[in-house]
Amino acid sequence: MQFQTQHIPIQEITLDFPTNIRLFIKREDLIHPFVSGNKFRKLKYNLAEANNEKQTTLLTFGGAFSNHIAAVAAAGKIHGFQTIGIIRGEELIHKIDTNSTLQFAIENGMQLKFVTRENYREKTSKVFLAQLRQEFGRFYTIPEGGTNSLAVKGCAEIITENEKEFDTICCAVGTGGTISGICKGAYSHQKVLGFPALKGDFLHEEIKQYVSTTNWELINDYHFGGYGKVTDELIQFINNFKTQTKIPLDPIYTGKMLFGIIDLIKNGHFAKQNRILAIHSGGLQGIDGMNTKLQKKGKTTII
Repeated sequence: MQFQTQHIPIQEITLDFPTNIRLFIKREDLIHPFVSGNKFRKLKYNLAEANNEKQTTLLTFGGAFSNHIAAVAAAGKIHGFQTIGIIRGEELIHKIDTNSTLQFAIENGMQLKFVTRENYREKTSKVFLAQLRQEFGRFYTIPEGGTNSLAVKGCAEIITENEKEFDTICCAVGTGGTISGICKGAYSHQKVLGFPALKGDFLHEEIKQYVSTTNWELINDYHFGGYGKVTDELIQFINNFKTQTKIPLDPIYTGKMLFGIIDLIKNGHFAKQNRILAIHSGGLQGIDGMNTKLQKKGKTTII
């Protein structure tokens, strides 16, 4: 995918930090309006491989408000692929009209197939994939969240010579592909901190499939209850952060990461002189879906 990645801005965040700490954000969210951040990075070499294999259809998997589903739909339209999305939850077929992510996918030409949560758990099985090929014909499979070895290769390119001056690199963690790539791309003096959006310690093993280095650590204290869960405190933080910095954050990934980074700074986690770089991995399309949920509950929405 030939999008502009040569001059991605790195912005310093000038909040009330200790004098020995400086925080910057790499605005990967600005790569493209719809295929941004880590989604661009993960799809770059997968789409190239699909072309090499003379594939014309991409098939992938995701939930109701999946950034990945939206990105694959948009990338497919841009690059001339047919796209198929296998969506977790049969009940969602009746909720398309109120789901901005699924509407976006359809508008970009993606064919959606809704499956039960039980069937969805079989998404990597040979039997399930064979059934899908019988139904849809030949296709190139992209895993849920986009993570595979080609995705990791793409995410390694997030770190360039421009990022060499930083001591700590921070990123949000979903399926583990982004942090795996960043670990591969990081310089020997850099520590990589990942902020999982999900509860549980299973991600260590996922990441170790791709990474043999020990330059990384997962910070598991800022998932706010688990994937897709938010609190009033988190929403207030995201809104205050945008007001102060003009940088939007999503509530699933980057909002939790920045909350965690700033909380660690305030609590003296970074004791020595430290230049911290947070990777803004995009995901902003998910704000509309979260706001719909918040409105139904009479809660403050994301600005």
